[in-house]
Amino acid sequence: MNRPFKPYPFSPRHYEGVVPPLADGRDPVRRSVAIVGGGPVGMTLALTLARRGVHAVLIEADDGVCTGSRAICISRRSLEIFKRLGAVQGFLEKGLPWTGGRSFYRDAEVFRFAMHQDDEQSLPPMINIAQYQIEQLLLDEVERHADLIDVRWQTRVTGIEQQPAASGTGGATLTLRTGDTAWQMEADWVVACDGGRSTIREALGLKLAGTTYEGRYVIVDIELDSTRATERLAYFDPPSNPGSTVLVHKQPDNVWRIDYQLRDDEDPEAAVKPENVMPRVQSLLDSMNETGDWSPIWITVYKANALTLERYRHGSVLFAGDAAHLVPIFGVRGANSGIDDADNLGWKLACVVNGVASAELLDSYSDERVYAARENLSYGMKSTEFMAPPSFAFDLMRTAVLSLAERHAAVRPLINPRQTHAIAYLQSPLNDASTDVAGAFSHGPAPGTVLPECRLKGVENGASVDIHLTDLLEPCFTALRFTPHADAHEDTAWQQLQKALAEHGIPFKAVTLTRNATSGAAGSHAIDPAGRLHDLFDATPGTVYLIRPDGHVLARWRDGSAAGVQRAIRMALTN
Repeated sequence: MNRPFKPYPFSPRHYEGVVPPLADGRDPVRRSVAIVGGGPVGMTLALTLARRGVHAVLIEADDGVCTGSRAICISRRSLEIFKRLGAVQGFLEKGLPWTGGRSFYRDAEVFRFAMHQDDEQSLPPMINIAQYQIEQLLLDEVERHADLIDVRWQTRVTGIEQQPAASGTGGATLTLRTGDTAWQMEADWVVACDGGRSTIREALGLKLAGTTYEGRYVIVDIELDSTRATERLAYFDPPSNPGSTVLVHKQPDNVWRIDYQLRDDEDPEAAVKPENVMPRVQSLLDSMNETGDWSPIWITVYKANALTLERYRHGSVLFAGDAAHLVPIFGVRGANSGIDDADNLGWKLACVVNGVASAELLDSYSDERVYAARENLSYGMKSTEFMAPPSFAFDLMRTAVLSLAERHAAVRPLINPRQTHAIAYLQSPLNDASTDVAGAFSHGPAPGTVLPECRLKGVENGASVDIHLTDLLEPCFTALRFTPHADAHEDTAWQQLQKALAEHGIPFKAVTLTRNATSGAAGSHAIDPAGRLHDLFDATPGTVYLIRPDGHVLARWRDGSAAGVQRAIRMALTN
């Protein structure tokens, strides 16, 4: 049950549903990609495809960005994805960055955690920003790509029929309704980003598998002007909600998100009534010494789920975000894992649509992201079992940990909320393990992992400028070449490789990395003056790392070459 009160301090734009010119009730234009669902996942996917020149139609049932309290935390990994899409600046300007949090048992602080943050980082580990703001920032970028992204507002999917691949066309036919008009659209590929109650998933008769927890949380958004720092606050058995748990997050525009657990004997219908919510919120604010005036904006009830589809590709239909998996809110993996889905799927689907890879490449999307979902579910379930114990034994264990934590540091890690982190695809079918010879590297990012961040020096118009490693990554394959100096012969080989790949529609660039400034370096060049990146990557002269378009390592060589990189890319695309 959702109860809206005072409007959020935000003025969304509203769009009319427009039906395209039809021929016998059908859109005469067969679409390459139809994305069902215009939330953060669907829009991220549309932008990822657009950066690779792929047209997509985005089908959204609502008339604008969402309302209500949904996702509020965006991780560094998601910010890196938005950075590659050219959309990160608005998030950094609007979001509230934070690096850690505190947990309390009754009146005592029992745990404090900090996420990785040092001078090498270009982005904060986490920002708080409401989902309606996330969607608006992405929508602004979508509208800048109107030539490649066609948004169909107020349009619902009422049915889907896949065409057999043996027919020679494949794809699927979507049955849609915009206002009073029913119509159909054909698409080569359909991506379901339509949320936890996915119409596409239901139409195909697919079921999520996993665990549904009985515990329920009331989610309350309030408006409160406060100078308190942004951090994640967790209260166990607080005076304001004895016997349960309360989570508190500060958001932009003086909005606060409060989640509190219902006791087993409480009726969820009664629990969201204002007369029951308001005293609890006031009691919490009193215990936090927050004395300012406040007003409710939104109240709803949440139930934790840890569920996933077994596969995310079903013929010409693919699933992403909550349509593919439902992850507990603890650890903020929901929206962030969906954004990672879109990033992974986007470059692969673009390669298939652009004819540089076979459709089998999309199976690796399912392999990698189902693995990631299971990792996320594992962490999310551990956090859920601590935050909302599902049995007497779990409750007894939690009480013991919290009781001991103030005096015994050894038990405090058990309170760790296990925040979201980038998942390494160490067993991905795309990894070129033959290039990563055993013993060749003592450390450094192995195939399947995401690159660590590092400060570097770039070269612009002959002058040195401060940059970061992630600034060098674009929506393409990237080879990082570690070399002591520029070599004209080697540069020529890499330039020829870039030209050869471009002729086949494969975006690629090579970046030369040196410890010192060097003249005559062709193409992209970065300097690692402190040797930090060389140390992180265990790099010596001749070392080459090949990075996928989604920022994961594809292959690495102690003594790499343009020819070796070309083979690795071709193997990945024909896997």
